[in-house]
Amino acid sequence: MTEIAILTPDPADVSHTTLWPKVLARLQRALDAAGITVTPTPWTMHADDASALRGFARVLPLLAWGYHFDHVRWLRACATWQREGIAMANPASVLAWNSDKRYLVELAARGVALPATTFTDHLQQHVIERMFDATGVDELIVKPAISGGAWKTVRVRRGDAIEPGDGTTMLVQPYLPTIEHEGETSLLYFGGVLSHVVNKRPVAGEFRVQEEFGGVYRVLDDPPAGAVALAEQVLAAIDAPLLYARIDVVPDADGLWLLMEAELIEPDFYLGSDPQQGAGFARALRDALNDGATA
Repeated sequence: MTEIAILTPDPADVSHTTLWPKVLARLQRALDAAGITVTPTPWTMHADDASALRGFARVLPLLAWGYHFDHVRWLRACATWQREGIAMANPASVLAWNSDKRYLVELAARGVALPATTFTDHLQQHVIERMFDATGVDELIVKPAISGGAWKTVRVRRGDAIEPGDGTTMLVQPYLPTIEHEGETSLLYFGGVLSHVVNKRPVAGEFRVQEEFGGVYRVLDDPPAGAVALAEQVLAAIDAPLLYARIDVVPDADGLWLLMEAELIEPDFYLGSDPQQGAGFARALRDALNDGATA
């Protein structure tokens, strides 16, 4: 049997105590048939000394939830893993880059379509008003550049008063009403191969599609060609040896597909909706191990 490590939340973060073991068990079921065993270990234990990770064939950050609560330590950990040559998947450099949503600016510069996006370290009313004027929309989405799971994500309507920023870098984008009737579409890639596509729609009166907010998920047997084309453009623009990627896209009112997120750290694979129940992921990991590729 081949042994890998999967990084888990900081033990001090009790919010995920009962959840991550269940997700780990689902991943392990997918890996068992490929002869891969899993050892869970908190990512925070290896931020400054990665020696305990050296014996694993691969180290995957698939349950490293909460890294955005201690981003400085996360960046330090990624630097440690890269410096010490730990066989990470995805690569440690990608894990650091993808943890700050300012990566979207780089992808836009490489031709990837995304909603009009601005970042500000000084969120003030005039910044919001200027974005309304520049885009002509009536609603905006505001969230931290370093966040996860819709944490501190708010929907702002024209005329709403906002709380001044505290120096945290914030992302501001137009709200896309298509999310309400078209949903967000997630494309799951394992080893660069499209595995499955899941559409996620919010419940009435909600804009967040996460399950904890009532989001409704369904697998798409025939995914939109435009969504697939955009996802593959994103992967080409990232140009890194990715074991896994979840590309989240949404169409605008004109049907143009736009990138919302490229999830390369600890994305939900939606294995419950995966017709192969994770077999494609296990196969991609086994192939990477057999190739002896290192990050």
